[in-house]
Amino acid sequence: MFLSITNTTLFDATQGMGLSQATAFTFFIGTMAMMAASVFFFFEIRNVGEKWRTSVLVSGLITFIAAVHYYYMRDYFIETGTSPTFFRYVDWLLTVPLMCVEFYLITKKAGAKQSLLWKLIFASVVMLVTGFFGEATDRGNSVLWGVISGAAYFYIAYLVWFGEVASLSQTAGPSVAKATRVLAWFVLVGWAIYPLGYMLGTPGGLFGMALVQDSANATKYMDVVYNIGDAINKIGFGLVIYSLAKSESEA
Repeated sequence: MFLSITNTTLFDATQGMGLSQATAFTFFIGTMAMMAASVFFFFEIRNVGEKWRTSVLVSGLITFIAAVHYYYMRDYFIETGTSPTFFRYVDWLLTVPLMCVEFYLITKKAGAKQSLLWKLIFASVVMLVTGFFGEATDRGNSVLWGVISGAAYFYIAYLVWFGEVASLSQTAGPSVAKATRVLAWFVLVGWAIYPLGYMLGTPGGLFGMALVQDSANATKYMDVVYNIGDAINKIGFGLVIYSLAKSESEA
């Protein structure tokens, strides 16, 4: 792996750090950050109450799956100079539904039913599959697919802000209510970085024009946005769950 890096022009010290180098660097940082978070969550499972261990375990699985995919995405980008769109969506199809599962797990003791779980999972899958169509298989209709993906995203945001998740969290105790509100902010603000990356990386964006006209640079900007967003959202999500588990266990 290290030989492949030195044999490319991505890291030519005489030319400084350009967009390609910066993009590759965010893949590397994403890999290390996700792996470090996974180790932390896995080791801390024993230090929280039994009823919260599944939630912390899921947090570790989310970041571990992401770390493995980022390792491969980084190598793919270095070797080809193109965005690893397929690998990224495989990662998201595994990790984003798991992030939605966390809402079900923390409100389960307040009476959350499996129907809520399947609503969240279904909406997340629709959001991702249609996003993949717009970015990879039917870029000419990226606006249409982006609108459908956005609708699924706003449905998830509605559930966690005003729907079943929000109402259940209010009856699950102050700690759960506070954690749910923080996670809801992650969905509303943190996840909004993904539509931004979509607009940067697709020809028509969502407004009939590309935000970056150079398609090669557009995909690199898109990857940087996605990489930063993934690290913040997945690790941050897990830390909120861990903080909730610790506070509830100590109480």
